Amino acid sequence: MNNYPADFTRRDALSMTSCGFGYLALKGLLGNDLQAAGFRNPLSEKPSHFEAKAKRVIFMFMQGGPSHLETFDHKPELEKSGGKKVSGKSMLAPIYKFNPQGKSGLMISEIYPHLSKHADELCLLNGMHTTSPAHPQAAIALHTGSQNFVRPSMGAWITYGLGTVNQNLPGFVTINPLGRLGGAQNYGSAFLPASYQGTKLDVGNSMANIRNENLSKPEQRRQIDLVQSMNRGMLDRVGKNSEIEAVIQSYELAYRMQSAVPTVMNIKDENQKTRDMYGLNDKETSNFGTQCLMARRLAESGVRFIQVTHNGWDQHNGLSTKLKKNAVATDRPIAALITDLKERGMLKDTLLVWGGEFGRTPEGQNKDGRRHNNRGYSMWMAGGGIKGGIRYGATDPLGDTAISDKMHTHDLHATILHLMGLNHTKLTYRYAGRDFRLTDVYGEVAKKIIT
Repeated sequence: MNNYPADFTRRDALSMTSCGFGYLALKGLLGNDLQAAGFRNPLSEKPSHFEAKAKRVIFMFMQGGPSHLETFDHKPELEKSGGKKVSGKSMLAPIYKFNPQGKSGLMISEIYPHLSKHADELCLLNGMHTTSPAHPQAAIALHTGSQNFVRPSMGAWITYGLGTVNQNLPGFVTINPLGRLGGAQNYGSAFLPASYQGTKLDVGNSMANIRNENLSKPEQRRQIDLVQSMNRGMLDRVGKNSEIEAVIQSYELAYRMQSAVPTVMNIKDENQKTRDMYGLNDKETSNFGTQCLMARRLAESGVRFIQVTHNGWDQHNGLSTKLKKNAVATDRPIAALITDLKERGMLKDTLLVWGGEFGRTPEGQNKDGRRHNNRGYSMWMAGGGIKGGIRYGATDPLGDTAISDKMHTHDLHATILHLMGLNHTKLTYRYAGRDFRLTDVYGEVAKKIIT
């Protein structure tokens, strides 16, 4: 196994412990040799089970449980019941008005003046429900399909099933992900190979360890020659090993990312019109606007699954001011993303998904707040094979419980996979003697909303 390069030095060996990502990245210098040796890149494009409607997903996660009753679920009966007691609970009338929007007349809250202009692209999912009313469990279930166990995230499953288009970038990128409520579990790969986990990006910060500040490229090359010989020696001893091969390929991807990622993340070359459209120069919209613009750039560059996150939707009080602040921060950037994708001809094969882990109750709390509600709430989809300008599913007249065309988290996942050309019952991975899947043993595709 000791096939060290002739000019390898002790300094090379010592530096291996401190170079981090930059050192590991240089595995890519021997990419052709890896292919010749029979290594399969786990991120290579794979055929879908059937013809896909969408090529990529942009998931906009609104952490905290946005109130559907002030955003996308119009409830005239709740307006009449405000201040009254129903079943012993004091009802809180919707704080904001709803108006018909677009040719479809879709009812959308007044706090979304920009997004309302795209009403005919939206499919409002008003019959959502999930299992748990607790933030950690519901958030993890939305991301992974399970609230009790460590399971691969939705982005990891999709990347595992389809690979990715751009071999110089990860298949799954998460921007400003949650640091709590499951943290990395929400974008992890669990028992799937590590190649499929999400790569974390933070707005305002460059990707950690994207450059090697310790060694020059010639020095890195000498280093990689050593490690490749060690890897080959290990494979010679143990035989075919998917974990070792996955490590080698992840290093190869990391090397290519050193040049590709800074280019994609550099939004300074966007023209002023685009920057204004996303609200990059306004304090209220700058952060989420940057996330949405980066999402468009990543999608355009071939990344398969992209997630953006906006926190702070858990309004047990101060709904009238806090919800409006959330809407101001996200409304313009999301509308800009839809406009941008449409102008580039990408909306038709980019699936947009918006929502939180659950919704809020029709009864009030602390005068102008609402409690958690997992029984009925709203999300929406657009693009990527989705019928626009429609309302799918409904809660009861007061907005408490989903009663028709109900969509559980498992059904949402099954539908997203279907739009990506994946049969959720066949996208499986054998682990611990069992075939696992994102939807467990559940999930129905909402075929009524698909074009």
